[in-house]
Amino acid sequence: QVQLVESGGGLVQPGGSLRLSCVASGTIFSIYAMGWYRQAPGKQRELVATFTSGNSTNYADYVKGRFTISRDNAKNTVYLQMNSLKPEDTAVYYCNADIGTYYRGRFWGQGTQVTVSS
Repeated sequence: QVQLVESGGGLVQPGGSLRLSCVASGTIFSIYAMGWYRQAPGKQRELVATFTSGNSTNYADYVKGRFTISRDNAKNTVYLQMNSLKPEDTAVYYCNADIGTYYRGRFWGQGTQVTVSS
């Protein structure tokens, strides 16, 4: 079975930074796409940043210039460096990956809470 485990969330003041990590484990033959979504209370889950199946990056407009996604393929890990955080960035951040295991499927992590508050 495939698992995605996020880490790195927490409480940070406005203007601060956090770095999220997501590790994919289990029987993995290929990772086609991997990235981050978030969900704030009362809102739908939304894209933050992803690596696409063509290995290009895709960012939501509201994080461009502030967040950077990176990956370590050897470790099946994706990172999200978040700078200049704003209170409106407060949400649960979820890792998502399109993975080839014994079948091809889309997997989610359990989420990590990011709270931006003074």
